[in-house]
Amino acid sequence: MAPRYARMLKVPDLLAVLQQIVRRAMAILSRAPRGSLLLREGDRFVARALVGFDAPPGPGVHMPVAPELAGDGAALAQATPEAVRGSYVVDARAWYRAYLPFALGIGGAVPEGAGMLVAPIQLYGEPVGYLAIEQATLESPDEARRATIEALADTAGHALERHRLYDDKASAAQEIRLFEKLLSAVGTTVALHDLIETIAHGIKSVQLDPDWSTVELWLLEEDSLAPGRGDRRARVYRAPTSEPTTYWQNIRAGADSAARPLGVTVDFRTGHGGQGEGSQRALLDEAIRRRVSGILIAPSNPENAEEAFRQAAEVAIPVVVIDTPPIPGSRAPLYIGTDNVASGRLAAEVMKRLLPGGGVVAALGAVELALGVRERVEGFCAAARGSNLTVLPTLACDWDLEAGTRLATAALEARPDVAGAFGAAADNGPSWGLSARALGRAGDLKVVGFDLMAGTVALLRQGAIHATIVQREHDMGFRAVEVIHRMVTQGLEPTLAELPPSRTLHTGVDCVTLERTPWSTTLSDYLTLDAARRVAVGQGARGPSVAPALEIMLIGLPPPSRSVIEDQVSIPAGSLVGRAIEAGSPLVIDPDEGEARADVALPPAHAGARTAVALPLQARGTVLGALVLSSRRSGACRQGDVSFLVRVAGTVAVGVENARLFRRISERSAALERANEQQAAMLQTIRQLSSPVVPIANGILVMPVVGVMDAERSGNFIESMLRAIGAQRARVVLIDVTGMAVVDASAASQLVKAAQAAALLGAEAVLVGMTPEAAQMMVAQGLDVGAMVTQANLARGFRYALARARRRTTTRR
Repeated sequence: MAPRYARMLKVPDLLAVLQQIVRRAMAILSRAPRGSLLLREGDRFVARALVGFDAPPGPGVHMPVAPELAGDGAALAQATPEAVRGSYVVDARAWYRAYLPFALGIGGAVPEGAGMLVAPIQLYGEPVGYLAIEQATLESPDEARRATIEALADTAGHALERHRLYDDKASAAQEIRLFEKLLSAVGTTVALHDLIETIAHGIKSVQLDPDWSTVELWLLEEDSLAPGRGDRRARVYRAPTSEPTTYWQNIRAGADSAARPLGVTVDFRTGHGGQGEGSQRALLDEAIRRRVSGILIAPSNPENAEEAFRQAAEVAIPVVVIDTPPIPGSRAPLYIGTDNVASGRLAAEVMKRLLPGGGVVAALGAVELALGVRERVEGFCAAARGSNLTVLPTLACDWDLEAGTRLATAALEARPDVAGAFGAAADNGPSWGLSARALGRAGDLKVVGFDLMAGTVALLRQGAIHATIVQREHDMGFRAVEVIHRMVTQGLEPTLAELPPSRTLHTGVDCVTLERTPWSTTLSDYLTLDAARRVAVGQGARGPSVAPALEIMLIGLPPPSRSVIEDQVSIPAGSLVGRAIEAGSPLVIDPDEGEARADVALPPAHAGARTAVALPLQARGTVLGALVLSSRRSGACRQGDVSFLVRVAGTVAVGVENARLFRRISERSAALERANEQQAAMLQTIRQLSSPVVPIANGILVMPVVGVMDAERSGNFIESMLRAIGAQRARVVLIDVTGMAVVDASAASQLVKAAQAAALLGAEAVLVGMTPEAAQMMVAQGLDVGAMVTQANLARGFRYALARARRRTTTRR
């Protein structure tokens, strides 16, 4: 590569590099009217950089690699990358007809005899495309100009190689990140709705080429798991288009990782900004009522939360606000979070680098719903003011990706001059990127997003998003728990004395780009660090921790409503999914070809698919269902793609099996708990029935004893007896042991204790119903019932009790 062209590769924008290469090549050939750079994608060429054309080509220009040319085939016989390595000249008209036919109909015919200087572009020694510059004649330029054009083609190859290396690293890092999430879910009571969303968006961010339009999880009904039962039944889970944000998951992970070694329990809740049940105010009231050790909150309405902050301060509960700053003069002593204004300014500085020549910039964000988003836009506009950027009024939206994409598409269609776009929240960057792709402007529209979801990762790799500003949510949660712990253990004022006087801690942001720049972090490095941090948090969860001594309530915002689509289907034995399950191996077909059309049996969501894949979910020799994907691209799934999907399906199968196991354990535990409650109630009834107290005359009670008198039963017996003596004002208690199974030393001791307890309340205990065998055994064992009066049977005991009762009555008179 020529040294003077090396600096072009430092621009973090592949399309800008390729366009710059085309412009420089056109400048080398005098009066070159047009130039293009075409790259091979599968079996087609795609125009990646076009300069000098009067109109944009629309949503992509795709032409076959080896088109049939009528009459001009000889002129392009050598115009395949495999056939040539040096530059050459071909007829310009034939070239346009073959590779860029739209160019012949957008004004200005190609002059007769015009030529096209073509320099092949190579990647890793293999030809992958053309740098093509139109010239006035079919004559070849001099050697120096040809050498310079070829050097520029080499520069394009180096730019592509650099881009491919960074993309491969990002793909590997995102794959590791996906499997880390899946493996984490395997060890928990994972919800199937969360699992399908993780799978669908994760796969799409790792595998870009297949362009999967639908990803589904098919789980066989448990009564149809066994083979050979005809058509099986399955429940289908399909992820929504909008992707759930991981913002609160990251904050919670950071809080948990700080909490464990400190002996802190984090109670994570979410609440809406209104009043009543389920609101943040209700959660604040609960936390204050329970006297938790501290409160972390991202207030949806800081003004409404202030009264609760005052009440918390009055009972010495420290409140730390995160995500959204409190109002000025708040009783919340500290704010920890992102400096949103500074983040917006950083996004504008990045946009200036992407648009060095300036231009019109549009912004999209929930400015009417979130203070943080509004502050980012304000910072962006402030930094752009006075520069060569013209920022249009912000398009207000909510958190819906599809709605945001429609707004972005309409804005780009209404203003074709928009050169840059800022997405001020997590969904907004992908909305701009998807709109740019749909309109054929991917890479041409410079997009700066905010935060990093799986969709953002995919669009960064595809060049539809150029940079994204990522908050450090993990640090936010971690530092908040640490500070509250210090406030509780060391005191509020000493802790605040060590913090900035502004009572604000900004956790900072990262600027993430696919390729390395002096002012950004590469996507692969960021993903690798994030995966390592998640693994460390997971290991910390399994490691030793301090016994919880403090409780902190973390109050966040409820996520936007995103519904996983559920359906119930029958699986014919000869269908795509049925055959994959029966064979226990993956199956890839084109649903639109031959007999496959009748055998697919997929739901309407797969309509128009040209590639369909079914991968069985197998765990411990049992097929639990299938992972089903489809794409509108023909031949979209290669062998390497299948290998990756098989690994995903294997991990998902373990997660599904564990989820079912956890559900069965939970159901069994609930059943055992109900049985234990019933048994406890039954035992209580038996105890009550086994220690009945029967009043038979004024001041006389009878307590029959049936079965064994052990220590536990003795306690219940004595308790019932004393309660009855007090209630009935009894003077004599007849303890009838006729039904006792055994009268041994232990039983005799318990009976003596009962008599002593009765005497303390002024009642006399009389033992009746002693059998001759029991009396003989007690004498043989030397057992003594002390001073207890004994009577042979209940009748004699009753007469004795009546006499005692009368004597006491006479004595009182």
